[in-house]
Amino acid sequence: MKDIAKQQQLKLTSCNYDYDMVRKAICAAYFTNAAKIKSIGEYTNLRTAMPCRVHPSSALFTLGHAPDYVVYHELIMTTKEYMNCVTSVDPKWLAEMGPMFFSVKEYYGNRRNRSDIEAENSNLLETQIKLAKEK
Repeated sequence: MKDIAKQQQLKLTSCNYDYDMVRKAICAAYFTNAAKIKSIGEYTNLRTAMPCRVHPSSALFTLGHAPDYVVYHELIMTTKEYMNCVTSVDPKWLAEMGPMFFSVKEYYGNRRNRSDIEAENSNLLETQIKLAKEK
């Protein structure tokens, strides 16, 4: 690898144990194979709505908890569809890497919580206006 980089005059850099950079690079390559958790052990492909599961040989299978969003390299078709080479990802990365397929919806809770937030924001704005007038 170093010989090829040297031949092409490329500078080698490292992520210095920042594994999110590696996961983000994987997400950039496989964002079309993204899945969201549906229930315990079951995911749904975000583009095709095909149900799939994490393969039992995967490290994520024995993780202890299931990540909300994953990307995978391939599906293995048996009696069920199993995702192979699975990595957990942040949903914001999917929107960043594949804006033509994904977007992030902001969730404010139910209507009551949203109106409380809006009331707090308007009270804060009124306070800031009063302080600005006093100055």
